[in-house]
Amino acid sequence: MRKIIHLDMDCFYAAIEMRESPELVGKPIAVGGGESRGVICTCNYEARKYGIHSAMPGFMARKRYPQLIFLPVRFDLYRKESKAIHAILRDYTDQIEPLSLDEAYLDVSSASDYAWNIAKKIRARIAAERGLTASAGIAPNKMLAKIASDWKKPNGQFAILPEQVKEFMISLPIQKIWGVGPKSAERLMTCGIHTCGDLQRFTLIEIAQQFGKWGEELFHLCRGEDDRAVDPHWIRKSLSNEKTFSNNLISLQQCLRELGPLVTEMLEDLKKQNRLVRKAFVKIKFADFTQTTKEKICVEPTLDLYQELLREAYARKKIPVRLLGAGVRFIEEEKRQLNFF
Repeated sequence: MRKIIHLDMDCFYAAIEMRESPELVGKPIAVGGGESRGVICTCNYEARKYGIHSAMPGFMARKRYPQLIFLPVRFDLYRKESKAIHAILRDYTDQIEPLSLDEAYLDVSSASDYAWNIAKKIRARIAAERGLTASAGIAPNKMLAKIASDWKKPNGQFAILPEQVKEFMISLPIQKIWGVGPKSAERLMTCGIHTCGDLQRFTLIEIAQQFGKWGEELFHLCRGEDDRAVDPHWIRKSLSNEKTFSNNLISLQQCLRELGPLVTEMLEDLKKQNRLVRKAFVKIKFADFTQTTKEKICVEPTLDLYQELLREAYARKKIPVRLLGAGVRFIEEEKRQLNFF
C-alpha cells in the first residue's frame, strides 16, 4: 500500500510577499495583474473574499475591489524559496515529483513513520524555517492526495485512509476527478452525472461506449483508483513564451511584428534544453477572450514556420488580438526510445 503526500503551499507568491513586507498582512493583495492588461498570478485569502482569484484579469479584480493592492511578480525570489522548501522535503524522501514552484507529490511508502506524521513535520519545518504555511493531503494515490490537500486549506492537512476511499468517492463532485476540466464536466453533467457515485452506476462497457478510451480511465478514477507513480524524474513536455499586450494588436501585420521577439527569446531558451522537438505551436487570445492554438509537426522550428502558423490561427477570427504565444512540444522519452528500434 502506497503512502502519498501532496504538499501545496498556501497562496505561495502572495505569502512570500507578505513575509517580506509584514505591513501587507491582513490587506487584500494580488501578485501580478497591476498593468492595464495584466493577469493575476495569485492573491491572498483576504482578496479571495471579494471573488478575486488567479488568472483573473487585473481590470476585473479592480472592479470587484478597487482598494486591492497589486504587487509586481518576482519569479527569482519565488524560485529561490521553492528550492529552499524542496531541500526540506529531501530530508524525508527522495521520491519527490514537483508539479510547480509551490506544490509537489511525495512518496513516503518506505518510511517507517506514518505519512500523517511526516506531513505534519514538513509543514512545521516550513513554518519555522521559511515563515510560510503549507497544506497537505495524505492518501494511497496521487489523485486522492491532491484532492485531500484542498480539504483543510489553508495551513491544514487531511487524510483519506484506504478503508475510507469507497465511501469518500460516492459523494465526491465529478469535477474533482483528475483530468476532468470544465468542458468534460459539463459533458458528464448533461448525462446526469454529477458525482462519482453517479458515474459508478455505469458498467465499464457503458462508459467506454459513451466516452471512448477516456471512459475506461473514468471507470477507475471515479472509484478512487489511480496507479500513477510519483516520478522524481519528471520532464517538462513543452516550452513556450507569451505576452499580453497593453493595447490590442489590430492587424495581422502587427501580430507578425510582435511575434518575432517572442520566438527569438523562446528559441534561445530552447538551446539550453537539449531536447528533441515534436511540434511547434502558436497561441492567440483574441480581444473577446476566446483562444485558439495552431500547431505543426517539426524537428527544427524557425521564425518562418511560426509566422505561417500565426497566419492560419489569425484567419480563424480576424479580430484584434490580446495575447500572443509561441512554443514547442517535446518528444517524450518513451517515444524517443521506440524510434531507435
